[in-house]
Amino acid sequence: MSEYGFCNLSAAPCRREASDKSEMVTQFLFGEYFEILESYKSWILVRSGIDKYEGWMDRKQYLPVSHETFQMLKKAKPAYTADLIGVIRDEAEAVSFPVSIGSMLYSQPGNSEFRIENHTFRYEGNVVEPSGKIERAALVEDAYTFLNTPYLWGGRTPLGIDCSGFTQMVYRLSGFSLPRDAWQQAQLGETLNFPEEARPGDLAFFDNKEGRITHTGIVLDKSRIIHASGRVRIDTFDHLGIYNREGSAYTHSLRVLKKYF
Repeated sequence: MSEYGFCNLSAAPCRREASDKSEMVTQFLFGEYFEILESYKSWILVRSGIDKYEGWMDRKQYLPVSHETFQMLKKAKPAYTADLIGVIRDEAEAVSFPVSIGSMLYSQPGNSEFRIENHTFRYEGNVVEPSGKIERAALVEDAYTFLNTPYLWGGRTPLGIDCSGFTQMVYRLSGFSLPRDAWQQAQLGETLNFPEEARPGDLAFFDNKEGRITHTGIVLDKSRIIHASGRVRIDTFDHLGIYNREGSAYTHSLRVLKKYF
């Protein structure tokens, strides 16, 4: 099909099937780009140019871009919005709209504007430009930014986020690209044998009764973890898993710990 798109909205939902009633499996945030694989009625099947994740998107919720623009976006080193909620302006449409933390910008340093096809976008707010060196303290601080965000299956914003969306977005702000789902993230990195070996910023993964990895969180220290479960919260954890003091019970069974840097 060889068509491409750019997310020019705050967050565009991607669904498992081509229906508004189908579950949302992820969201495309402003500045993300994708390849269009298939078209069906008012829907397009897309594959992220960043993490290769696929889903069905409403064809009214994106900006078509050329192959050349798509390749340019793939090669670019974007900056990211650093405010929980900021505002971006589309000069071509003469409209402003909110964008959430971790949205992608393509302006040059010191310049708030960038152009995609015939649209000029301008962001006024705090921006993070990853240096290539990941600081554990900064990563943990970014994780705290999402505290109390409500859990939302498929969510990737401070208005609603799931467990792997949370880890993916926090790592993004440090310039590290993680896959979308917890089981995919667990396939990368160096395995740690015990919680005592983990350092702040490492990831812990948890499985269900069938042995499938279904949950992840960010280690804060040797006994605490921040993760999205009901909301982004801090709980204690050990070699057995996550312990919820409010319920006086273990809620997640530890499978593996990973470090990526």
